Amino acid sequence: MRQRNVKNKEYLIKNSVYIINNPKSYKGNWKEVFNNNNPIHLEIGTGKCKFLVENAKIYPNINFIGLEKSDSVLALGLKDLKEDIPNLKLINCDANSISEIFNQEISLIYLNFSDPWPKKRHDKRRLTHELFLKEYDKIFTSTKQIIQKTDNQGLFEFSLVSFSNHGYIIDTLSIDLHKSEISDNIMTEYEDKFSKKGERIYLVKVIKN
Repeated sequence: MRQRNVKNKEYLIKNSVYIINNPKSYKGNWKEVFNNNNPIHLEIGTGKCKFLVENAKIYPNINFIGLEKSDSVLALGLKDLKEDIPNLKLINCDANSISEIFNQEISLIYLNFSDPWPKKRHDKRRLTHELFLKEYDKIFTSTKQIIQKTDNQGLFEFSLVSFSNHGYIIDTLSIDLHKSEISDNIMTEYEDKFSKKGERIYLVKVIKN
């Protein structure tokens, strides 16, 4: 999907109170950014931030960080982010850099509607590929938790196998989230769009000690 260019995106990103422009300098010390010892939840591919903003409001005793590689998408989210949300920070970078930014500091990772990279030759780019799971191991605290949501059945099936092969066990699973009994779901921008079209949403939460 072609992304819209956003006027003044560089200025918005550089000057936002939510953006951490030098994230690697905080590796191992993210508690200093939030000035507390609360658990940190990380969303990889945060889009326009709807999911994280709502979570941060509901759970003030959890710190939320969103990582988004598209500066245009992130800038769109910043244009609408007018509130003071002290437990929310954002990073403009690629997921490949994740272990250079965090060190045993993340309690939970959200993978919401990640690019499915459907071609077999691109499977190493999927955020649930073994290569990424090994990187996540480096940034988690003792217990490792991942929650994935997607509308892509192929990615979902690939992820279940990948999680299992990497030692994760399934805590929660739904093959049709919006028809399930899960009541605390917070929707992303994509999820809202897909659900209005009647498309099925898959969810899995996995844990590894």
